[in-house]
Amino acid sequence: MIKAVMMLNTQGKPRLAKFYDYLPVEKQQELIRGVFSVLCSRPENVSNFLEIDSLFGPDSRLVYKHYATLYFVLVFDGSENELAMLDLIQVLVETLDKCFSNVCELDIVFNYSKMHAVLDEIVFGGQVLETSSAEVMKAVEEISKLEAASNSISLVPKSVSGWRGR
Repeated sequence: MIKAVMMLNTQGKPRLAKFYDYLPVEKQQELIRGVFSVLCSRPENVSNFLEIDSLFGPDSRLVYKHYATLYFVLVFDGSENELAMLDLIQVLVETLDKCFSNVCELDIVFNYSKMHAVLDEIVFGGQVLETSSAEVMKAVEEISKLEAASNSISLVPKSVSGWRGR
């Protein structure tokens, strides 16, 4: 099971953090700080896989990928394959690149709901749902169409909305 998905910038600010087990906000912030301190202290020429039992409990692993100013991090238990998790990060980044045409930190900050929609199509409840970037894009585009259609629907009939009390 995936325990957490995080996107942190190189200063340690979380741009997206989703935990699939209930944790109080203070504990989440503590874990984010702990993950960042581990990541920023690692040289670039070492493995992207870590045992992280000290932060997330026994049998916890972390895989990360550093792109430009962002760390993409997955924390998971022993039932998940490390290489599959690294590939999942790649799928997430490819999908975000398609959504935002070369995703950057500002895209994540200003398109928070779309980010969660993409992430929820890939991982939901700690389980991997979809690994095809094309399928995720289809679902996200469908969600966008439905949102646009719901925004254009008026709950007040035009005959009433044009009425003025005299």
